[in-house]
Amino acid sequence: MADHNDDRGLLSASPIPLYVQVADIIRYRIGRGVWAEGSLLPPIEVLMKEFAVSRVTVRQALQLLARSGLIQVQRGVGTLVLQAGTGPHPVKVETTLQALVEAYRGDTPVVTNISDSSTPPSLTDADGTPAAHYHHLRRVHARQGVKYCVISIYLEKSVFKKAEKRFRNEIILPVLMSLDLTVAQAKQSITIAKADLEVARLLDMPLGDPIANVRRVLVDADNTIIYVAEATYRGDYIHLEMDLKA
Repeated sequence: MADHNDDRGLLSASPIPLYVQVADIIRYRIGRGVWAEGSLLPPIEVLMKEFAVSRVTVRQALQLLARSGLIQVQRGVGTLVLQAGTGPHPVKVETTLQALVEAYRGDTPVVTNISDSSTPPSLTDADGTPAAHYHHLRRVHARQGVKYCVISIYLEKSVFKKAEKRFRNEIILPVLMSLDLTVAQAKQSITIAKADLEVARLLDMPLGDPIANVRRVLVDADNTIIYVAEATYRGDYIHLEMDLKA
């Protein structure tokens, strides 16, 4: 396919290992349905020529994908695609607070708390007025055995005390919005990045794979920051839609 040629020449310009880059491209094509479930990938020699890399690099890329269960390398046969390009059910990142709360209200992931402390959030003047004390919860969310999100949440101390047990065991935003609180302003920002060593370890994903960093800040009627969330999602588990106003 013509757009495949765009991949060549870009690999050596990145600090990410060549085999990881090749694996990313193959994974992306399988996700798009270029190579369907049950089909064979092109021979190693073809991939070597297309990406202008060595046989060792292609083999390392295939081994990485095989460990994730996406493909199976069969001696004497070829490389079989095991998973269809439909991918996992994504987490929809809404653009209004109410829609976001409703989306999370029906979400029941497995929550694993990895930190529970009084660490304060990192704030800017544009966020609002800091509260005196915060409670910090850091956790990993998983669905069907797949870890898809690591999130740090900072709740104003008195707010946390209102539903301490629920905050520790449930999705926090719906719990927060069920309390007798006034949210005067809610802001969310999203940046795209690549998984570093810590995120790769926590989410059981390859180093350098795409991620989305989402930051949310809620303030009350006094402009006091009552909630800060800093979440990192696997790139293949996030979906963003926006209504573009005319």
